[in-house]
Amino acid sequence: MKSDNYQILNIHNSALNECLAEIRDKAIQTNRPRFRENLRQSGIYCGYELSKCMAYESQQVQTVLGNAEVNLLNEQPVLIPILRAALPFYEGLQSVFPHAESGFIGAMRKTTSATTFDIALDYHALPNLNEREVILIDPMLATGKSIVKTAQVLIKMYPAIKRFYIVVLISSKEGLQYVKSNLTHEHQILSAALDGELNAKSYIVPGLGDAGDLAFGEKQDLT
Repeated sequence: MKSDNYQILNIHNSALNECLAEIRDKAIQTNRPRFRENLRQSGIYCGYELSKCMAYESQQVQTVLGNAEVNLLNEQPVLIPILRAALPFYEGLQSVFPHAESGFIGAMRKTTSATTFDIALDYHALPNLNEREVILIDPMLATGKSIVKTAQVLIKMYPAIKRFYIVVLISSKEGLQYVKSNLTHEHQILSAALDGELNAKSYIVPGLGDAGDLAFGEKQDLT
């Protein structure tokens, strides 16, 4: 499924579906090293698909027998994973864009009631993003609020960001619509899978559970 600013990958037959199946499978996903490796491998597949959407220019490469013409990226993007769940997924994309700079930003839900929450951005380490293309990386796009708030904070800090590429593993229809409606800066979304709904706690259904906990262990809430 592809529109002007989003693309869903798993409607096509590809090896990505094998990773998605194991990431979702409750009998397999508890194997933490395997879960992280599937996230990393999914990042490679998603990064490859994303690379097809970017701008290229022709360059000459000298071989031992002559000159070869190849199309290479016009410019290197900046990769920004949203900590902590995105780290294995980010490693896969970094393999596809090995010369890209990276920034890091921390975002987490702060519960305000049984069914509501705010998004807290409590850490960032970033290169200069002005006049750059930024790839925002997060395994789950549930409500879409984390992505939108992260992008808005980055735009406030670096108003000359060219565009965002938003790469996620699983998105909800509601979250996808929220991003499209609330992020006015130029952007394109690439999601490995699209799920239909959110539950009362705003988790994607069927989804996969808590990607951060599955990858790194259950976090302690000290609030």
